[in-house]
Amino acid sequence: MKFIISSQSLLKQLQSIAGVLNSSNTLPILDNFLFEIKDQVLTISCSDLESTITSNVKIDAKSEGSVAIPAKILIDILKTFPDHPLTFSIDEKMSIEIASDYGKYKLSGYNGEEFPKSPVIEAPSTVSISSFILQRAIEKTIFASGNDDLRPVMSGIFIQLSEKDITFVATDAHKLVRYKRSDVNSSSSSSFIVPKKPMNLLKSLLSSHDGDVKIDYNESNATFSFGDCILTCRLIDGKYPNYEAVIPNENPNMLTVDKNAFLQSIKRVSIFANKTTHQVRLKINGSELNISAEDIDFSNEANERLTCSYKGETIEIGFNSRFLLEMLSNIDTEHVIFELSAPNRAGLLSPEANEEGESILMLVMPVMLNG
Repeated sequence: MKFIISSQSLLKQLQSIAGVLNSSNTLPILDNFLFEIKDQVLTISCSDLESTITSNVKIDAKSEGSVAIPAKILIDILKTFPDHPLTFSIDEKMSIEIASDYGKYKLSGYNGEEFPKSPVIEAPSTVSISSFILQRAIEKTIFASGNDDLRPVMSGIFIQLSEKDITFVATDAHKLVRYKRSDVNSSSSSSFIVPKKPMNLLKSLLSSHDGDVKIDYNESNATFSFGDCILTCRLIDGKYPNYEAVIPNENPNMLTVDKNAFLQSIKRVSIFANKTTHQVRLKINGSELNISAEDIDFSNEANERLTCSYKGETIEIGFNSRFLLEMLSNIDTEHVIFELSAPNRAGLLSPEANEEGESILMLVMPVMLNG
């Protein structure tokens, strides 16, 4: 098996898909990239058994075949070359020789047949979505997904398709984000939960792709196909919590405030908060928003005032500052709307205006105020 490829083009392909590789694998073969050549096309795959990414690149090949090449050493050597052609020669014993203008390099590969096969999705349902919308949906929700192994359904993004819209939801029981698009729909209603790791991989892969992403899915797996790439992943099995039930409908108190001023104020004040609870206290009265935090153990405290627009009764409520900071960082508008009902009920954050076809709602649970 022999082929010629540009060093930088190969490095770019490998780096774009290498995110799926784990630092420690149960199967040694998973520390490798699978190279398969057919009809002058090189297909490169890598997998962690849960997710598999394949990428295609046209090459000048003298023969067909497959080989598994150790990932780390291959990426390390490619990083050292300027852009020029490399010749790969693989013999029957899976010994790999890479020839460049500078010299020759040898390493041992493995039989490509040993590499785990990507699952074939039988009787799939299909939906197409623009790469921009999918990337934005992941970006706006993924930070709210959980890391609790005991509740695996919360460690991914829930995708709900209907004839009217598509909804992406992520929650860790303390915060929740619902991202809805009315400009994408499906011929039938269905839903599935995609794990966090493939969603993060997808987010970075889509940043350099302009076009549609075809999603094929059944009860156990999903594939995302776009450009020369296909990402296949196992779905999370289980029933997603009824997220609509936790979104409060009656929120008589409505705060509108400058997003940047609010974000920077919480950043400063939270430095003085208790390091365990990260609690900041919001007191809203008329057109004044008072943000404060204290750490009694170290006699630390901070207090800031912001002007705001507020409709409702005077309220004092506590939140984990880290959750507020994450949410505010993911809102793009100049002003944010914060809807509140009572000190022990969830608060709803949203942009003051939504982009066309888009609706974003962020929910954050309060923390009990001490004293």
